[in-house]
Amino acid sequence: MTISYNWLSEYLPEKIEPERLSRILTSIGLEVESLETYENIKGGLKGLVIGQVLECEKHPGADKLSVTKVTVGNGEPLQIVCGAPNVAAGQKVIVAKVGTTIHPISGEPLTMKVAKIRGVESHGMICAEDEIGIGESHAGIMVLSETVKVGTAASDYFGIYTDHIFEIGLTPNRMDAMSHMGVAKDVCAYLSHHNRKKTKPVTPFVNAFKPDNNDLPIKVTIENTEACQRYAGVSIKNVTIKPSPEWLQNKLKAIGLRPISNIVDITNYVLHETGQPLHAFDADAITGSKIIVKNLPAGTIFKTLDDKDRVLTADDLMICNEVEGMCIGGVFGGIKSGVKEATKNIFLESAWFNPVNIRRTSVQHGLRTDAATRFEKGVDISNTVNVLKRAALLIKEIAGGEIASDVVDVYPDKKDKVQVAIKYHYLKKLSGKNYHQDSIKNILESLGFEIVKEGMDEIRVAVPFSKPDISLPADIVEEIIRIDGLDNIEIPKGIYLTPSNEGTVYTERLKEKMADYLVGLGFHEILTNSITNSKYYNEEVAATTVKMVNNLSADLDVLRPSMLETGLESIAYNINRKNNNLRFFEFGKIYFSENVGVYKEEEHFSVFITGNNDNDNWRKNSMAPDFFTAKGIAFALCRLCGLSGMQLEEPTSIYYGRKHNLKIKNNILGTIAEVSNNYLQGFDIKQPVYFIDFYYAPLINLIEKQKIVYKEVSKFPAVQRDIALVVEKAITFAEIEKVIKKLNLSKLQEIKLFDVFESDKLGADKKSLAINFTFLDEEKTLIDKETDNMMQKIMQACEKELNAVIRK
Repeated sequence: MTISYNWLSEYLPEKIEPERLSRILTSIGLEVESLETYENIKGGLKGLVIGQVLECEKHPGADKLSVTKVTVGNGEPLQIVCGAPNVAAGQKVIVAKVGTTIHPISGEPLTMKVAKIRGVESHGMICAEDEIGIGESHAGIMVLSETVKVGTAASDYFGIYTDHIFEIGLTPNRMDAMSHMGVAKDVCAYLSHHNRKKTKPVTPFVNAFKPDNNDLPIKVTIENTEACQRYAGVSIKNVTIKPSPEWLQNKLKAIGLRPISNIVDITNYVLHETGQPLHAFDADAITGSKIIVKNLPAGTIFKTLDDKDRVLTADDLMICNEVEGMCIGGVFGGIKSGVKEATKNIFLESAWFNPVNIRRTSVQHGLRTDAATRFEKGVDISNTVNVLKRAALLIKEIAGGEIASDVVDVYPDKKDKVQVAIKYHYLKKLSGKNYHQDSIKNILESLGFEIVKEGMDEIRVAVPFSKPDISLPADIVEEIIRIDGLDNIEIPKGIYLTPSNEGTVYTERLKEKMADYLVGLGFHEILTNSITNSKYYNEEVAATTVKMVNNLSADLDVLRPSMLETGLESIAYNINRKNNNLRFFEFGKIYFSENVGVYKEEEHFSVFITGNNDNDNWRKNSMAPDFFTAKGIAFALCRLCGLSGMQLEEPTSIYYGRKHNLKIKNNILGTIAEVSNNYLQGFDIKQPVYFIDFYYAPLINLIEKQKIVYKEVSKFPAVQRDIALVVEKAITFAEIEKVIKKLNLSKLQEIKLFDVFESDKLGADKKSLAINFTFLDEEKTLIDKETDNMMQKIMQACEKELNAVIRK
């Protein structure tokens, strides 16, 4: 939320310096994230002065340059070389002396120095509009009125508007502070409490409103009284559409708004003043002189102010005339009924729209307007007519015209204020401070609460309509604490805690262990958005996705059913920035629907590998990863968790490529996949990507069943033997392992494949696998005869069951 210091100060009964005001705002929960000086012309024309050209002669070394003598009211005249074609003796001009910094419309700021131009010294610059940031023209220097006094500061001549701008980090519930008046009320409540003196904001509302005539009556009917609970309006005729006065334009520019025309600017001004959105219709476009607030049939096409056709839903509330829709209520105007240059008569709307309806429509059509932002948080329904009158009088003052109708105020079911009771002991328990009853009452009254009932042990208040977020005693406690100040609550001498048994410690420690291991291998952890694009998935997967009802954009419309796609988005982002060698991992959740209204989420642990394993250097060339790189990392993670006996199932084809299930016995712990090139093209990725996806719950369940066994490191040496087997190419190393493990050789500790060789010399469809065996006896040193016997059994089993040939 952007707040102007000058504007806010108009509603405060006493002057408060910007720095002190910043501290006050932060202490009452309106955290000031930045405080910056604003100038309507960048640089504020500091150092620029009005000068007079005394002499002007042609430059001796350049036809298009002139050498001038310029007085600035003190000291010797300045010699300035000027390239403008319109410079002449006697002119009053803007001069940037040596040491002055100018801020051009485009380009970087420039500080004046003594320069030598074609052999002639120049002590400054005679300025054009664009060179000092006050206009676009560069046709020549600015020539001022002859009456202006030489030596006058340019900032005084042009009337520079300066301000201080607060950027306030509002929490979503603080609708009451989304305006200058709302902030002023909070500041006055702070002053009242801390100065022990009642302080009220200066109100912009007056009681002088009355219609000039009743020449332009417009009837209002509300058909959907749930979506629109109050609608007020007034007609104004014979207005003149023109630019706003300078004071109004300056205020809007200071908070980052672009002035458009006097009518539109006034509605924006009143919005940021009071927090109540307004809308001005061209009254001549209101067919039948009737406003009807209703819903149009789903599928109706409506052209909005941005000249786009919107397909309406049945939930969209419309402001209509007798024939058609004119405006999406509380969100965006229509192109036909908007105020134009030729508009002479207007109908001004001030209404209260249901926040739920407004948010649904705003998100559905992607229209995040200032009005919708305020309506969806809940505006003050009691202020609807007051704000309307305020704006109507401003329009009459600035745009001329006559108020041509009584105020129409349709309020079918008048709302009652919410009442909340709070017990004093509850306030002390929650806040940690014992407040005096008078302080409680004064704070609440200064914030607009009405005291309904006071008792010995509690107080009951009626909540102002400007605070729709307050409905519980805890909300009242928050209001009291923030006005009194969190710093005024004493820190207790002792803190008492009840120890809790945290059931997730084990799983979190395991996550940390796995993350540490991967970081040691050069991986980086990522955290991606769990909301993604449904276009990534085929029909089968899309049918089970959890669809977003209030998605913020068309590209973020489902909860992810897989960890892969959001990871690929991160990979693509990095590759597009020349960061090609990537190792990522992520802990996250996937979501899916088993039936209508039945949703589930699962925790996953995913690993992504792409690009080379290392950069090239003088000792070795980098190597690209392959499927076995991913398999090795997956198996290593399982061993890190104390698991063994990992196996991969035969690959199956799925929508993003080929995957292998990772199993231990009958437990599927996850998958290892090589993402297909066709699928990667959708993310503009042109290098292989390998994806490991662990199902975290089954992994944890299996780990918890494992018994941790500690044993002494063997005192006896291990023995290693190698053999080379020639087998059919179709035979995998896993099959060889299976055959060997069936022998149940208790002293066989480890089997490793260390080489694969293929050649026509071995025979058609043959390959040679070199395998290393490690043997160990925990009780004695193995002798060669025992090792030879075991190796003999291994070779015989391979020859018999695999038709292997032992290479010698």
